[in-house]
Amino acid sequence: MSAVEESYRTARRVARFGIGVSAFLAISNIFVGLWAHSTSVLAMGFEFAGDVLASSIVVIGMGVAARPADDDHPYEHGRFETLSAFLVGVILAVGGVMICYQSLRAIGASHVPPGIGAVVSLVVAIVLRAVMSSWKFRVGRKIRSSALVADAWNDAVDILSAVAALTAVGLAMYDPGRFLVADHYGGFVVGIVVVITGLRVVKGASSELVDTMPPAELSAEVIAVAKKVPGVQGVDKMFARKTGLQYHIDLHIEVDPLMTVAASHAVGGHVRATLKRDLPWVADVLVHVEPSSD
Repeated sequence: MSAVEESYRTARRVARFGIGVSAFLAISNIFVGLWAHSTSVLAMGFEFAGDVLASSIVVIGMGVAARPADDDHPYEHGRFETLSAFLVGVILAVGGVMICYQSLRAIGASHVPPGIGAVVSLVVAIVLRAVMSSWKFRVGRKIRSSALVADAWNDAVDILSAVAALTAVGLAMYDPGRFLVADHYGGFVVGIVVVITGLRVVKGASSELVDTMPPAELSAEVIAVAKKVPGVQGVDKMFARKTGLQYHIDLHIEVDPLMTVAASHAVGGHVRATLKRDLPWVADVLVHVEPSSD
């Protein structure tokens, strides 16, 4: 099994575990929200239900992205991983709008104050989400997975949402006469945070889908490694596109203009092999050989 396949397997394992946690939190918060008469907790329950769908999309996207290249996908299937991150962002944004709408619609409704079960449910959610987001961020950034990082942001925003909901529930329990409406506004704040996070995830995934260049330090790393290969007199251009967990590189190197075609081709092959060996985040390199101007 290749390193990339192992990375995809690890990411899917983390995402699957996240689905189980989200399902537990969704069921418990929806039940407690109805039982404890808390709009904020109910909103969190529906947000967790959306997380189940989002994490499922991540698992499916990574499964497709792990497939090898074929005639229709010469750059492999890595973009499906990025596409799944984009869909997670859309789900977050749409779900946030619906939470805002439902929370505002409940303002003015008369009901008993939230019970202590609402507080317990939200505290448990904060603890579990802190563990899951930390795990997903660590693994996602290590293997450069946009989808898993997007899922980690999804979990991280749940922490902020749960804190806002916990504050609103606490106020409503402390003084129902004055702050009962705070529970509904807490649900609205949850929705706003979810929308903002969803748009952020969409922006990041869109950047990869439109072939945005990698960070400057990665580009500099490619050029530095290529220049060390014997026969390379310079690097004229370097382009890169992210496909899943790795980058495909287009590299224009300069060689001695008096070098034979066979010799210059050998230099290009050495550059390609060296970059793939020394930089594990490089999937493949297309080397263009040009005569040096010196």
